[in-house]
Amino acid sequence: MSALDEPLKKLVGDRTAKVLADSLKLRTTGDLLYHFPRRYAERGELTSLDELEVDEHVTVVARIEKVTLIPFRQRRGDRLEVVVTDGRGRLTLTFFNQGWREKELRPGARGLFAGKVGVFQRTRQLANPDYQLLDADAESGAAEKFAGRLIPVYPASAQAPSWKISQCVEMALDSLAATGWEGVGEPLPEGLRADRELLPLPEALERIHRPRNQADVVMARSRLRWDEAFVLQVALARRRATDSALPAVARVAPADGLLDAFDARLPFTLTDGQRKVTAEIFADLAREHPMHRLLQGEVGSGKTMVGLRAMLAVVDTGGQAAMLAPTEVLAQQHHRSITEMMGDLAEGGMLGGSDVGTKVVLLTGSMGTAARRQALLDLVTGEAGIVVGTHALIEDKVQFHDLGLVVVDEQHRFGVEQRDALRNKGKQPPHLLVMTATPIPRTVAMTVFGDLETSVLDQLPSGRSPIASHVVPALEKPHFLARAWERVREEVGKGHQAYVVCPRIGDEDEPPGGKAKRKSAKEREDLEDLDDEGADAEERRPPLAVLDVAAQLRDGPLAGLRVEILHGRMQPDAKDEVMRRFAAGEVDVLVATTVIEVGVNVPNSTAMVIMDADRFGVSQLHQLRGRVGRGSAPGLCLLVSDMPAGSAARARLDAVAGTLDGFELSRIDLEQRREGDVLGQAQSGVKSSLKVLSVLQDEETIAAAREEAVRLVSDDPALARHPDLAAALESLLDEDRADYLEKG
Repeated sequence: MSALDEPLKKLVGDRTAKVLADSLKLRTTGDLLYHFPRRYAERGELTSLDELEVDEHVTVVARIEKVTLIPFRQRRGDRLEVVVTDGRGRLTLTFFNQGWREKELRPGARGLFAGKVGVFQRTRQLANPDYQLLDADAESGAAEKFAGRLIPVYPASAQAPSWKISQCVEMALDSLAATGWEGVGEPLPEGLRADRELLPLPEALERIHRPRNQADVVMARSRLRWDEAFVLQVALARRRATDSALPAVARVAPADGLLDAFDARLPFTLTDGQRKVTAEIFADLAREHPMHRLLQGEVGSGKTMVGLRAMLAVVDTGGQAAMLAPTEVLAQQHHRSITEMMGDLAEGGMLGGSDVGTKVVLLTGSMGTAARRQALLDLVTGEAGIVVGTHALIEDKVQFHDLGLVVVDEQHRFGVEQRDALRNKGKQPPHLLVMTATPIPRTVAMTVFGDLETSVLDQLPSGRSPIASHVVPALEKPHFLARAWERVREEVGKGHQAYVVCPRIGDEDEPPGGKAKRKSAKEREDLEDLDDEGADAEERRPPLAVLDVAAQLRDGPLAGLRVEILHGRMQPDAKDEVMRRFAAGEVDVLVATTVIEVGVNVPNSTAMVIMDADRFGVSQLHQLRGRVGRGSAPGLCLLVSDMPAGSAARARLDAVAGTLDGFELSRIDLEQRREGDVLGQAQSGVKSSLKVLSVLQDEETIAAAREEAVRLVSDDPALARHPDLAAALESLLDEDRADYLEKG
């Protein structure tokens, strides 16, 4: 066992180890040493207090400006208010019934102060923060400890502030240094490390935690960044090598078959981009190894057409194709548009169907028993060449005659297990085409989708119209919102249609027990002491709901227009009927949730109003906007928000309004969401497995690591000559992540 795998309790004791495990998921010496400082404070440098985010656990270096002890009015006890400053901004530290701290928290003293940033009476504060004074006369002696070098500031928690983590790190480094770092492997091959002039791993870990200067930090991060990029790319290179060895049925479409018949009926010419991407896909299908290709493209670039032609080519070879969609609305929309485009070619074996046609079936979880039984029969007998469905496709009861191609639409909506279950239904591994309308930066494609070949479709079909986007500041300028509804009426007056999108369905979708967790009696008591009038910090109103907004529009600014609703809780038949009527022009305005985000294609829709737009992500807004401007008339997208100018949320909306470039927006989105766990299924919103590597900023390192990884894996696939690298790979790819890459 590596020295880095030693349980922390051996080093820091049971109690501290439990705190680190429970609050920060640090369980081994390696976990601790790879918990890198978030930043470094210089001796005498103060933290910029204006940049603190509410609800974030922070550690700040600041100077005490004012200390006030305030007795409670209604009961025994007191609160100590300490105002700290960086010379420009201020932050209040509030201690309840701890008046004795007044003796050590003196004006003029500097210290590290840690806690969760809250807001009271529009002022940021830390309640009962932990702290460590840095002045020479402080009892802690921290000044001498930190004198002459940088102070590491770690990602921390309420139970484990930054300096306590620092103390544990010091113990770990000293312990390993005493043994000469025995048992700590070197994952980077010696030649690579020498060529790139990278530090040995022990030295990199020492310098990142105990830097003498910023140059130490730069050198340490450069080495550790290479570790992450290289180990990840080796994992992906091994996966690609394994896939290339699997058998699959080559699918080469014969002439004068279903594909040629379909192409002959197309009322438009394919774009150059569609032809280029199709050629790449058909070349993959012709090989005797399964295709693993990612097709990414702009909203409305014609990915569905490319995917359909690939499915038709597979059907021409006697195989079947399955398209997996994330929602019933999208599955129904795909099924409807595919059957409409194919005409009698989608009625193979039926009266009036084409001789070269096939049957296209829909399979969703809420279908009636008879329809479901017939669809399952058509699949197992091979009668149906194409099936479009939701998660229902992966159930055990679903069997195929000869599944040759799986097309996954909007892949980010699916877990890997779901995709894998469908791929296992083929006699041999089927070819896989993954499609996404969320453009992905190249570096992300090399990491998150590094085991897939990538095709990019960035050319819009001719006839698509530009979309004008504007932010509507509803609170600052209410007349702008009134004008938005006038614009909707104007578009309907021209014979067009509009969407109104809301983040919520209605009151019935609130969680049981109310909107927010109730404060404890102690928390309420403390708040009452802070504010005798009981005025808590202003809470944001609930998000706007489809049911409420639709009722208001029918009775108000859109009175007289045909306004309908669409949301995920409606019965499938009802949803399908609303979409059919909207597509037929029988509905003027559709008030909906994000069920219309992808795949919905109604060319006559020219306007979209997104309510509470700041509650949606950048990519989601871009997807929603792509539902308008799909015909010959220009599109209009209005982003309604209460957020003030200058706020981060408003800046995000301004970015969306400022460009239609999905690739640029994807970079903005990734920067704001942070990078998530690029190996995990969620790919966002979870603790990142990448500590120092940025998939946006480190493109050069990632590309170089990919080349080195491919070279090494081709020479030593089992990593037999690189045991330390194999161990690092095993450590990075814990059971869940290894399973993720294995299933892909």
